Amino acid sequence: MASSLMRASRRSLMPLFSSPFRSACGRNLSTEAAATSNSSDRVKWDYRGQRRIIPLGQWLPKIAVDAYVAPNVVLAGQVTVCDGASVWNGSVLRGDLNKITVGFCSNVQERCVVHAAWTSPTGLPAETVIERYVTVGAGTLLRSSNIEPECIIGQRSILMEGSLVETNSILEAGTVVPPGRRIPSGELWAGNPARFVRKLTNEEILEIPKLATAINDLMQSHFSEFLPYSTVYLEVEKLKKALNIPL
Repeated sequence: MASSLMRASRRSLMPLFSSPFRSACGRNLSTEAAATSNSSDRVKWDYRGQRRIIPLGQWLPKIAVDAYVAPNVVLAGQVTVCDGASVWNGSVLRGDLNKITVGFCSNVQERCVVHAAWTSPTGLPAETVIERYVTVGAGTLLRSSNIEPECIIGQRSILMEGSLVETNSILEAGTVVPPGRRIPSGELWAGNPARFVRKLTNEEILEIPKLATAINDLMQSHFSEFLPYSTVYLEVEKLKKALNIPL
């Protein structure tokens, strides 16, 4: 009786271990193993390829303690981000040929590209300098240009080698400043190439540093998510409170 039951059970289990099933299982297991190995390699490669701070020779980017640099920003070479400044998501500051400085309480918004050439057509230093209380709109390209304090550079603007934006000036969105062009103080310019539009009013001039300060205040909420000691302690406190554990 026992032997007949064993033979019947073997016959019922045989289809499960037939060659098509074994080959399918083998393919699935090998595919999963390959996918696992490939995914781990890909993660490691992405980690190596995306670095926020890129030293070049003796040059190492410098970031002030209270400056905010988004996690997916790339700073390479001779880059200095001063106190209270912020560099937002997707921007690239490439100081491989010359220095780049982002001044006090200035902001470089999303997807900006800041670069510096070897030399400037004006004969002045070819480094890129963004001085204090400057707002650089999203998608802007700066190359070996000098922006004096309290200016607004509109979104998607382009400032080429040797260009100078004097203090208390505003560029409209999409403005293209040719090489060596000077934007005088207290004026509004726009167009491609940049052309004078009108003088700024006193109220507009007073609003320029207020905008930079407002973005600095907004930066604080983003900055708190990337504290050196992380924000995990907040979740621990929530869990203790939920479980009635003394904090």
